[in-house]
Amino acid sequence: MQIQEPQLQGQDTGMQCEDDRTGIGVETLKRAFLDNLFYVQGKFPALATKHDYYMALAYTVRDRLLQRWVNTAAIYTQEGSRTVAYLSAEFLMGPHLGNNLINLGIYNQVQQAMTELKLDLKELLAKEEEPGLGNGGLGRLAACYLDSLASLEIPTLGYGIRYEFGIFDQLIRNGWQVEKTDKWLRYGNPWEIARPEWAVSVKFGGRTEAHKNAQGRYRVRWIPHKVVLGIPYDTPILGYKVNTANTLRLWKAEAPESFDFEAFNRGNYYGAVDQKVTSENLTKVLYPNDETYEGKQLRLEQQYFFVSCALQDMLRIMLRQKLPLEQFHEKFAVQLNDTHPAIAVAELMRLLLDEHEMDWEPAWEITQKTFGYTNHTLLPEALEKWSLKLFSSLLPRHLEIIYEINWRFLEQVRHKFGTDEGRIGRLSLIDENDGKFVRMAHLACVGSHKINGVAALHSELLQKTTLLDFYEFFPEKFTNITNGVTPRRWIVLSNPKLTNLITSCIGDNWIKHLEDVQRIETYAEDPGFQQEWQQIKRENKVNVAEILLDRTGVKVDPDSLFDIQVKRIHQYKRQHLNILHAITLYNQIKQNPNLDITPRTLIFAGKAAPGYYIAKLIIKLINSVAEVVNKDRDIGDRLKVVFLPDYNVKNSQPIYPAADLSEQISTAGKEASGTGNMKFAMNGALTIGTLDGANIEIRNAVGAENFFLFGLTTEDVGALRLTGYRPREYYEQNPQLKQAIDQIASGYFSHGDRSLFKPLVDLLLDKDPFMLMADYQPYIDCQQQVSQTYRDRDRWLQMSILNTARMGKFSSDRAIREYCQQIWKVQPVPVQLAAEKTGDGWFGTVTSD
Repeated sequence: MQIQEPQLQGQDTGMQCEDDRTGIGVETLKRAFLDNLFYVQGKFPALATKHDYYMALAYTVRDRLLQRWVNTAAIYTQEGSRTVAYLSAEFLMGPHLGNNLINLGIYNQVQQAMTELKLDLKELLAKEEEPGLGNGGLGRLAACYLDSLASLEIPTLGYGIRYEFGIFDQLIRNGWQVEKTDKWLRYGNPWEIARPEWAVSVKFGGRTEAHKNAQGRYRVRWIPHKVVLGIPYDTPILGYKVNTANTLRLWKAEAPESFDFEAFNRGNYYGAVDQKVTSENLTKVLYPNDETYEGKQLRLEQQYFFVSCALQDMLRIMLRQKLPLEQFHEKFAVQLNDTHPAIAVAELMRLLLDEHEMDWEPAWEITQKTFGYTNHTLLPEALEKWSLKLFSSLLPRHLEIIYEINWRFLEQVRHKFGTDEGRIGRLSLIDENDGKFVRMAHLACVGSHKINGVAALHSELLQKTTLLDFYEFFPEKFTNITNGVTPRRWIVLSNPKLTNLITSCIGDNWIKHLEDVQRIETYAEDPGFQQEWQQIKRENKVNVAEILLDRTGVKVDPDSLFDIQVKRIHQYKRQHLNILHAITLYNQIKQNPNLDITPRTLIFAGKAAPGYYIAKLIIKLINSVAEVVNKDRDIGDRLKVVFLPDYNVKNSQPIYPAADLSEQISTAGKEASGTGNMKFAMNGALTIGTLDGANIEIRNAVGAENFFLFGLTTEDVGALRLTGYRPREYYEQNPQLKQAIDQIASGYFSHGDRSLFKPLVDLLLDKDPFMLMADYQPYIDCQQQVSQTYRDRDRWLQMSILNTARMGKFSSDRAIREYCQQIWKVQPVPVQLAAEKTGDGWFGTVTSD
């Protein structure tokens, strides 16, 4: 690879009108890139790797973020701005470089600069390690919201954990998922800056002591068993074409004293670093296996650790800005992203009561006014509970505070509803059944002023089922805010050709105001526009076909219908219903080799939790069916089944633009919202789905005629359960279904091994908790309608265009505006760039948090 040498000190580089740290001209970017390669990476072209080039480019882009980041912090400090603090155990940010190029508005300049330096920008983008700091939709939603908060100029701090090892890398061996450690930090992270000067201490275990303070008031002192340091690492989150750069602050655990000289001098060399190893284990791994007591303990430690760090950090900011603690809820609007950070309710009370000696009533008023709680699940088993034994051993002071909260709350319940012991037991923060547990969702509900679901159906079902008792007691707290995704990453970055086509017709305002994309509706029946739309879709499909061939060895036809289901592998998401359709199509072709069938490529991707055996067995089944189908010469290119390994943000970006059909087939009433359904539709895929989660709102938005609906409704599911659901009856009465199930059971797809898929077959025939058997025939019939529609090119293209045109509601910008209005009560704070650097240094002398 040929690349010009960097020009070093004293040499005239020309084009000196732009600052090398902030300028965005092509020549300036080239000069800055070469400087960073030499002075930061310590490499010259003959020795530089592609990763060195990526790092040099990342530092070049980060330089341009820093000016905005520092100015943003300075203005927030000057203004004392009300700030959103978004607490989430997951932030699945995805690669930063491409997104920052889009938001800075310099993608084209950087691409030209790299081309002139004989480098390929796409290759450099591919070298970025993805920070896998999340498991799926929850963490990706948090990332979309940070993008929108910055783009809407809302003062924000995102708080989470800097997991050293993120979600596992997934390999497929012999059809099985194999987990490999995700060492995302092995080569460093150019986007973060450590802030050790803002470290905080976090206590665990020990005991409490009651005492009276100097004023004779009752107080409690927590004497911990151990103390861990929390070290913040900050990453700038830039908004789209604004000067606002907010902060994602992730916390790493360290020992207060990393080396024990006394132990070392005694010859105990391992003991000398034991405290360091034990402390740092706390933030080593995302989602430790919590089937064991030790795993549960580590998970609770992680949740408390980052929440305590965050709240102590907010109090530090309050003191730094000389704001009275009584105004905490006016300074910060804290959002609990699911139950993982719910311990924040008790921790803020502890800090106000014990550390700052506030009385209970004002402390509780501040706490309730501070927090909002987003619920992400209808599954009762997914609402976190911690055993009293574990909780009291780790957080003895918090358990005392929770008991006090619970006593006061239940007194209010008795006052309103009388001595209804059943209701009192259901509302109690302590679960007295099957051992005693602390109910974290209950703590979040009592300690927050707002509770929101994430889709209209989800919020309705929360009020009618999962949180019915709380809704009856606090109806004013409940609201709905349907999820959204950022169009910057999920259209502009991942589908640049479609972006250019839309922009050429209606301008680029839609990128910031997605509702404007509706203006392309007028082109939905335009033959020229349809032709361009189809060409872009095909080019995206060719790209994915090349990826599939490279990573799986399977060759697929880009002109076939790309039928895609990519998401976490879970029984309720029903990937196994999809694979039953694949088996059915296979059997139809085998029975009639001359069958005129719409060619179809079924693409699956997703990770199963390491301890979730049935989910892993579903992955094995998909790959086993794929092995048979793809090698069968009778089938040819009419049907292909492919499982793409290691699904993550980076690997998903080419997939959404290439989809013809989006599979959103969860059992009605089980998916809270979904966000993949939004990404697919924004990129022109048509949806086949149930009336579940945000599918309902997507169908209403795009039009029922542009959505393939099938299956039981939530009411149907409930009624079927009440009357007695017998899945085996569906099997016995449906020859196609029976044949497919029998083939799986007989070993047809497992080299004659009848035992391999027996657990899955038995589960479907005897229990079928997510009602695949009942929904099988409606799904098959709907898929036949999909195939027929796909053959009508003009109709399919019109439906595709209308799906994109009518998805404006599902931008995360809209969702964040609703949070700001309904829950947080915050206003934008525009940021102006400071003057260029002068002899007096940077603008002002403001030091900021």
